[in-house]
Amino acid sequence: MKKIFKKKRTAQQQDQSPLRITNETVAEHRERILAGGRKFKYPVQYARHRLVINAIIIAFVAIILLIAIGWQQLYVAQNTGTFFYRVTRVIPLPVATVDGETVRYSDYLMRLRSQEHWLSTKGQIEQGKKDNERQINYIKRSVINGAESDAYAAKLARQKSITVSDKEVDEVVKRSLQTANGTISQELYDASTLETLGYDRDEYRLLIQQSLLRQKVAYAIDSVASQTADTVAKLVTDPNADFEAIAKQVGGGVQAGTSGLVRKTNQDGGLTQAAMKLTVGQTSSAIKSTTGDGYYFVKLIESNTNELSYRFIKVPLTTFASAFNALRKDDKIKEYITIPALQSQVIK
Repeated sequence: MKKIFKKKRTAQQQDQSPLRITNETVAEHRERILAGGRKFKYPVQYARHRLVINAIIIAFVAIILLIAIGWQQLYVAQNTGTFFYRVTRVIPLPVATVDGETVRYSDYLMRLRSQEHWLSTKGQIEQGKKDNERQINYIKRSVINGAESDAYAAKLARQKSITVSDKEVDEVVKRSLQTANGTISQELYDASTLETLGYDRDEYRLLIQQSLLRQKVAYAIDSVASQTADTVAKLVTDPNADFEAIAKQVGGGVQAGTSGLVRKTNQDGGLTQAAMKLTVGQTSSAIKSTTGDGYYFVKLIESNTNELSYRFIKVPLTTFASAFNALRKDDKIKEYITIPALQSQVIK
């Protein structure tokens, strides 16, 4: 026991600083003071350094986790909720590519959410039934086909320097404000569009812009339809021309028909509006339908205060649809979500 106490007393004496500071002991004394301060300084530095590293690691793990959750929700679960839709509007995530052109997930979700909104408000769908699952898959396939077609049209438009101005979009909206009961306000139109289709103003204008661009591209690249329309234009100059006979003579999918009595506010791709400018028996020049399905020639048959009737010849556009379908056949359309294929995916 005495040896233990002696060792302990010796250690305590060694730890104690000299009572007097002399020239011989000043260096030792200074080192003891500095050593006592280091135990307060360096642990804080080490803790701060460790804190920064831990924060970086946590942030990195959180980002990876968020990316994984987002990927699972969008590309596996195919979540169409508002939060993930807003994410896709901010981040240009792809849902597919068409000949190297990206199809934005936000464009796909915008159309799909509109379809879901319409079905839910009309009460024509019930979740969980096989028939409704097939219905949803059909809608998804139709929607993504449309988004892919618009992306392909955007690629061709850049190559041919084709654009759609805000003024052109405004004109389409302006025509939509015309109803059988007169002109409605923009606010009422926006409210109706939001309630019926689920589109806000910006979304609906984007949809119009994309539709107009696809139409312009379809007309620009279809030289066959343009040449056929020129041939038909020469044949319909005869006031007694038989539209059905001309359609058979020209061939190439050209069709003839009669509208029957329709209201003058009828939205039929601009055909009724063109017929309104004619006199009975007069035939129009070639009309580019705003539905983008082809060239039309109309001949006014009858007109009264509210209604009119006309004959028409349609020269269909085929080049754009043929080119798009060829891309799918050649496996140049890549989709990043799984949607069952329709029995026929051919774009007409």
